Parts: sequence; structure tokens; C-alpha cells
Amino acid sequence: MSANTPPLTEQPQTISFSEAFFYWLKLGFISFGGPAGQISMMHQELVEKRRWVSEHRFLHALNYTMVLPGPEAQQLATYIGWLMHGVWGGIAAGVLFVLPSLFILIILTWIYLAFGDLPAVEGILYGIKPAVTAIVVFAAYRIGSRALKNNILLAMAVLAFIAIFAFDVPFPYIVIAAGIIGYLGSQVVPDKFIAGGHHDASDKSYGPAIIDDNTPIADHQRFKWNRFVTYLLVGLIIGAGILALLTMSYGWDATLTKMGWFFTKAALVTFGGAYAVLPYVYQGGVDQHAWLTGTQMIDGLALGETTPGPLIMVVAFVGFVGGWSKEIFGPDMLLLAGVAGASVATLFTFLPSFLFILMGAPLVEATRHDIGFTAPLTGITAAVVGVILNLAFFFAYHVLWPEGFDGQFEWFSALIGGAAFIGLFRYKIGIVSVIAACATVGLSYSLLL
Repeated sequence: MSANTPPLTEQPQTISFSEAFFYWLKLGFISFGGPAGQISMMHQELVEKRRWVSEHRFLHALNYTMVLPGPEAQQLATYIGWLMHGVWGGIAAGVLFVLPSLFILIILTWIYLAFGDLPAVEGILYGIKPAVTAIVVFAAYRIGSRALKNNILLAMAVLAFIAIFAFDVPFPYIVIAAGIIGYLGSQVVPDKFIAGGHHDASDKSYGPAIIDDNTPIADHQRFKWNRFVTYLLVGLIIGAGILALLTMSYGWDATLTKMGWFFTKAALVTFGGAYAVLPYVYQGGVDQHAWLTGTQMIDGLALGETTPGPLIMVVAFVGFVGGWSKEIFGPDMLLLAGVAGASVATLFTFLPSFLFILMGAPLVEATRHDIGFTAPLTGITAAVVGVILNLAFFFAYHVLWPEGFDGQFEWFSALIGGAAFIGLFRYKIGIVSVIAACATVGLSYSLLL
């Protein structure tokens, strides 16, 4: 039995803040596999093995994060860190879940921009791009098979696809409309809007846990209005304060200021995970602000898929490329500009997630009941399927017809993408393995040309 695994009949000893700190740091470096993989990893380690929290408390926390905008795996880590060691435990868990990914993406994005025109790098990216397209198609299928349980939800997905594909409706409007339809629909046909995203309570037990089903609520877990208001004010001061400093230093129309405001809005509409917010980031980053190109967006998603941490960390890539391409500190300080853009994008994307947990978790612990607002979430999730499908169309167009429909069709890219989808769908191969295989094929193909 591992040293980290207490005997099943004994109550585990209380974990120190430093021990928890190093666990969250380790998790930040090994959290591959997207939200599902990351949540599964935390469950196996914290519920089954170390028994920091019970099965019921873990799923109760997960239910709450599922109805929030933002990356649920990072929010779940923040929640459990808060349960264990209060506000600083939550901050440590949430920050360490993201920080390794930020550093790795900064390095990879710099290599991508500085050396991306090398034949070997171009060959690797040639193989990765169709793999990313297949991953997005598979994501639409996976979410759709779970979320579209009836014809009403299917119709909402189709309408969302038409709205963004044919009429270029901004993603936040689609989210708001879907949430309203979900709420109204629950009043008329409630059986059609039963939440499919929640995790039901489980009777499984892995032995006594440090925070067990009947563990008394600690002082830091109690809801207090003064704490609620304090956290809200601190969060607003940090966000508004940094935005004000950027405005005073560079102006409201400057790149870093626009990034701060844009990624704050993005953080509030990320219902359904990173794949859902990617179209919004694309609309703003590519079409509106021209921080990067459509092709670079695909490359950024590829890098995000192959690094640990939340997939929404692709915002760090967008911020880095935007700072670099706009030369915000001049042509001689491109690396510093990229780091600044990546840091601003990451800060404003994740700040709301910490507020949602630190402000809302005490209320959740006080009730210990299922979280409300499931009908709007069900409607939003259905619409998200259509939005993700639109993203797949966008990626496929840029990968298979890189010079437009008048140009040459990339038949070999189509073969790579098809093989990648079969690997994901039929053989359940992991995303990182699929990307690595496609990168190898792309490199080999480029060397033979």
C-alpha cells in the first residue's frame, strides 16, 4: 500500500498546507486529458487513494462547478483546496493548476513564432492541424450525444449553428438566448430540460475521509456576508485596478487594455467548457482585433491540447501572439510583449473563476442540495453543440482548403484527419497520443516531399 494511502478502516491524518501545496503543483504538471481526464485524476487521487474528501463531497463540489462559466476542473481544484485550507488553500490549488501550463505555453508559443517557418516545424504542424479538426468534431459528437436528449434540444443546437454560421451572431448572445429558452422551456415542458450535465450522488465509499459526509462545517466554510462582500470587492479591485492601470499607461484602445476587457467577457460566457468559448475567442481575436490569424488559432489549439492544464489556456497563446504581432513594446522587445499578452489574457480569464468559488462555495456547503439553474444550463449546453460544430467547419475549411475553395484540396490532410477521428471514436485513443502520431506522420510526409 502506498505511503499516501491510509488504511481503509482508519481516519486519514489531517493534511498540512505544504503537503497540499506540493500535490497541487504536481497536478499542474501532469493534468493532461482535458476536463474529463483531469476530474478523473483528482477523483482517483483525492477520493479513492488519499481520501482527502468523501465521494459525496467531491460530487457535490463538482455539481456546482458544472453550472458555472469557466473551466470546471480548475474550479473543482480550487473548491477542494478551499475546503481543505480555506481561502489560501483555494487560491494555491487554482493558481498551481494553471501556472505550469502558462509557463509551458509561453515557451512553446515563442518557439512557434520564432522558428515556425523551419521545415521540420511546418511538417509537424501540417500533421497536427487535421488532428485538431478531428478532435473538435469528436468533441461536438461527445457533448451532443450526452446533451441532445430530445428533439427540442436538438433543434436548439441546429438553431445555434445557423445563427453563428450563417448570421455570425456573437457567441454571448447565443448563450443568453439559450439560457432564457431553457428557463422558459422548463416552465412549459420541464421533462425536456432535465439537466444532463450533473453528476448524481453516489453511494460508493472508499473509507473514512478527512472531509467526510458528516464532517462538521469549519469556520472558513460558513457563509458570512462580510466575507462574501470582501471577496467581491477584492476581486473587483484587482480586475478593475489592473484594467485602470493598463488604461492609464497605454490608453483604452491599446492592445493589452483591450485584452483585459475582452478576456473578462470571455470568462463569463464559457458555459460548456473551452470548446464552447473558442468561437468567441476566434471572433474577437481574429475578426475583431486581428491579434492572430485563423491558421494560428488552429495551431494554438494544437499546442493547448498537448500541454497540461485547462484547454482554455489557449487564451495564453492568443495573448502571446497578439502582444508579439502588435509589437506593443516595439520591434526589439517581442518576447516581453508576448509574455505580457499571455499574462494579461490568463489573469482576466481566470479571475472570475476564483470569485465564483470563494463567494459561492460557502452557500453550496450550507445547503448540500442539488444546485439550481439546471434548465438554463441544459439549454446552453444544447446550443454549445451547434457552436462547436461551427468551429469544426471553420477548422476543416482552413485545413483542407488553405488557399480557399479556389485552391488545391489537401487530400493528405483529409486522410490524417479521418484517421485521427477513427482513432478517437472507434479505438478510444487518447488525444495526446493522436496528436503525437499525426505530428510524426506530418513530419515524415514533409521530409519526403
